[in-house]
Amino acid sequence: ALLTLLAVSVLLLPLGRSLNVMARGPLQAAALGVAVKPMEWCIYLAASLLTALAVTTAGSIGFVGLVVPHMLRLVLGNDQRVILPACALAGGALLCLADTLARTIIAPEQLPVGVITALLGVPSFLLLLYRSR
Repeated sequence: ALLTLLAVSVLLLPLGRSLNVMARGPLQAAALGVAVKPMEWCIYLAASLLTALAVTTAGSIGFVGLVVPHMLRLVLGNDQRVILPACALAGGALLCLADTLARTIIAPEQLPVGVITALLGVPSFLLLLYRSR
């Protein structure tokens, strides 16, 4: 799983500029020289592969992969060259924090880590929904 993650990350990092342009819309991206359809297929394939890999390896805590990028976009902006590596670091840090909380909140019992990530993720998504109105 780690080798696949590293390989896909190495392949996606050079696409940061194209992803930034794609965020403006397909017409503007095409006007600026991005091959929109192949780029979309590449991103869909990579996202599907990484999501499947995360869920089969880590289970339901792959939910962190949905929450962290949105939380970071609120803080760092929408530059994909910054967001992609920041998500890798922040996702690991968030899981370490969630695991620590799960082990200590009702010690000596342990909560599932998914409970903590859901408690962080649901308000984040509700905030995003509220802001998109």
